[in-house]
Amino acid sequence: MDPTVALVLCLSCLLLLSLWRQRSEREKLPPGPTPLPIIGNILQLDIKDISKSLANLSKAYGPVFTVYLGMKPAVVLHGYEAVKEALIDHGEEFSGRGSAPVIERVTRGHGIAFSNGNRWKETRRFSLMTLRNFGMGKRSLEERVQEEARCLVEELRKTKASTCDPTFMLSCAPGNVICSIIFQNRFDYRDQNFLNLMEKLNENIRILSSPWVQICNNFPAVIDHFPGSHNKFLKNVAFLKSYILEKVKEHQESLDVNNPRDFIDCFLIKMEQEKHNQQSEFTFENLVVSALDLFGAGIETTSITLRYALLLLLKHPEVTAKVQEEINHVVGRYRSPCMQDRSRMPYTDAMVHEVQRYINLLPNNLPHAITHDIKFRNYLIPKGTTVLTSLTSVLHDCKEFPKPETFDPSHFLDDSGNFKKSDHFMPFSTGKRMCAGEGLARMELFLFLTSILQNFNLKSLVDPKNIDTTSVFNGFISLPPFYQLCFIPL
Repeated sequence: MDPTVALVLCLSCLLLLSLWRQRSEREKLPPGPTPLPIIGNILQLDIKDISKSLANLSKAYGPVFTVYLGMKPAVVLHGYEAVKEALIDHGEEFSGRGSAPVIERVTRGHGIAFSNGNRWKETRRFSLMTLRNFGMGKRSLEERVQEEARCLVEELRKTKASTCDPTFMLSCAPGNVICSIIFQNRFDYRDQNFLNLMEKLNENIRILSSPWVQICNNFPAVIDHFPGSHNKFLKNVAFLKSYILEKVKEHQESLDVNNPRDFIDCFLIKMEQEKHNQQSEFTFENLVVSALDLFGAGIETTSITLRYALLLLLKHPEVTAKVQEEINHVVGRYRSPCMQDRSRMPYTDAMVHEVQRYINLLPNNLPHAITHDIKFRNYLIPKGTTVLTSLTSVLHDCKEFPKPETFDPSHFLDDSGNFKKSDHFMPFSTGKRMCAGEGLARMELFLFLTSILQNFNLKSLVDPKNIDTTSVFNGFISLPPFYQLCFIPL
C-alpha cells in the first residue's frame, strides 16, 4: 500500500475514533460547546486567561458544563453554589487530583499535592500532623515567623531607600520559615545556594503559568517530542530534587529517632517503622516529592501574594495610610506585631483578605477528579473525570463583593468598620483538598506585611495612577507584573 494512502487511512481512523468517543461521552456529561476532533475546545479558550473564557462559557451553559481539553473532557464548576456543593457537600467524590501531565512527569503520583487514593490520604495526614508538631497554629511557629519578619526588615533597611526589586527578599522570608520546618536551618538572604533555589522556584512558577505549558498539559505528547520551556521546568525540578535528596542523606547520617529535628527526620523515622510493610507509602521517592511540595507551595504562593500586596499598596496609598495608622495605634513603633493584634486591627485584616481575593492567585484551582461515579445536578459524572473549579467565579462574585474588579478592603468590613467574614473567601480552596499550609500562610502574610508597613513607607517610581496591577499570566497562577520601589525608613 502506498505510504501516503496508509497515512490518510490511519488519520481517518483516528478522527472517527475521536468523534465516536466524544459523542458517547457527551451524552452522559453536562452540556458544553461542541468540541473539534483531537483538539477539543482549545480554540474557544484563551490560554492566556482561561478563567475569563470559562466565565464567558458559563453564561451560555450555566454553572456546570463540559469543555474538552484536547481529547479529554473536563467538567467546569462556576459560581459559589456549584463549587461549594461539589467540594464540601460531596467532598469525598470530588477529592481526587486531576491530570496535570507536566507536573506528573516529576511527581509520578507521589507527594501531597498531586497524589491520589491511599497514598494521598496517608501522606497528607502525616504531613499535617508533622506540621502541627513543629508549631503550625502554635505560638512557637509564630515566634519563628516574627523573627524572620525582623530579618526581612533588616534586609530591606540595607537597600538604604534606593530603588529595588523586592522579588527575592520576599521569597527568602517565607523560604526560611519553611526551610526551618523541612531542613531545620535558615539561610542568609545573600547565600548563593539559597538564592539559586529561590530562582529555580520563581522561574518554574512563571513557566507553569505560561500559555505554552497550558498547551503541554492539554496535549501531553508535546512534552516528550517538542522543545520548549517545559524542558527547563523539568531541569529545574531535577536540581531541586537533588538538593532535597542531599539533605535527606545528611539527615540519615545524623538521625536520632528519639529527637526528630524537622519534617525529614519525622519521615525517615516513619519509613523505619514501616520498613516491613510492603504496601507502605513512606518511601524515599515520596519523601523527596513531599518535601518538594512543601518547599514550593510554602514559598512561592506566599511570596507572590506579598509581591502583589506591595504593588497594590503602591497603587492605593490611601489604603496604605489607613493600615499604617492602625499599626501605629495598636502595635506602636517599638515591638513586633503578633497574631493577637489581628483582632484589634480590622482594617489591616480586611486589607490582607482583599489582596488575596483581588489577585485571585489560583484562578481555576488545582484540577480535581471524581473518585466514584456520581450523579451531580442530574448529570452522571464518571469516576476519573477531571473537574475544574473556578475560584475566580467565587472570589469575584459581584453579589458578594459589589466591586469585584476593584481593590477595596471594605469588601471585608461591615458598616461599623468591623471585620466581616465571607464564605466566598476561598483563596486556599475548600473541602478535603484545601491547602495544607493555610494557617502558616495566613500568619506569614499578616506578620510580614504589618512588619514592613510598621517600619517603612513605600515609594513608587511612577505616579500611582499609572501603576498597572493586571497579572502578566493567568494560567496556573496569577503573577504580578515586574515593578520596583523604594523602602523609605520611618
